[in-house]
Amino acid sequence: MKILFLACLSPKTGNNTTAERIRSYVEAAGHTCELRDAAEFGSPAEVAALVSRRPPFDGALAIHLYKAGRLLLGKKTTTTPQTHTHRCPYKPIFGGTDINEDVKVQQKRLVMEQVLQKTHGGLVSPVVWWWMCVIISFVLQVFLLVCGLRRVKDPLYLVQAFSEWHRENPLNVLIIIGPKVSTLSSTLTQTAGVFLTNERSQEELHASMRRCCALVNSSVSEGMSAAVLEAMDLGVPVLVRDVPGNAALVRHEFNGLLFSSPQDFVVQSRRLVSDQELRHRLVLNGRTYGEDHHSLDQERETYQRLVDLLR
Repeated sequence: MKILFLACLSPKTGNNTTAERIRSYVEAAGHTCELRDAAEFGSPAEVAALVSRRPPFDGALAIHLYKAGRLLLGKKTTTTPQTHTHRCPYKPIFGGTDINEDVKVQQKRLVMEQVLQKTHGGLVSPVVWWWMCVIISFVLQVFLLVCGLRRVKDPLYLVQAFSEWHRENPLNVLIIIGPKVSTLSSTLTQTAGVFLTNERSQEELHASMRRCCALVNSSVSEGMSAAVLEAMDLGVPVLVRDVPGNAALVRHEFNGLLFSSPQDFVVQSRRLVSDQELRHRLVLNGRTYGEDHHSLDQERETYQRLVDLLR
């Protein structure tokens, strides 16, 4: 089968990494998969024209119901505006911001509903947020916050409380990894114990994660944080904000620690630093959880089956 795959492909983003991985699954199953950036297309009509070219596509996939899925709604005709001209079957893959944030906006929600109505059902996929890097000194107790610097990621949520803890114990350091933003950089310049560093490759990020004290997630809203799952797989404890997406992955004191406020984050961090038995339990259970519920083999088989449903 010839498959069109639409996703947001900004360089060095989690969406890009996830899309490339899914494409490899599809192609490994013997299909042809053309991965295209959703930002290339200004309207569903442009995608409809692409799909209908010879030889035509047999099916399509799209990560994120609004940003990419809406482009598969087709070209509306002049006589029947609610119908669509191309017959290419498609499957949307839920991202994270679509079902956590965009659904709150009525106009976007209506479009997403149309996307779902035109298919036989979507598949929830992790949105892999931002793959970045920093080289960490073994001397420090480094807490690593990996995120795209957006409102929903709330990168400044822990800054003040962590800075106060750092003044008490200078060995504790919080490093935020993500694209530098001038306003954020200027804020952190005045903040003790909290640093911002540029993005790096996934390989460099993993090397840094293995050497940090814990992987932190402070998001206001999450779908299924791949950074958290990666940390578990690498044997790194996770400290995550108690929001539904994070709480779906992390069971408090079993495979990670949840915090409900900046002050609670410091309390849980102190426990993690001082209690080696707790740390060992979180690492062991985190790895087991990832193997049981988020294995790459299962993910590959699921996406290959998804493509088969387009036949």
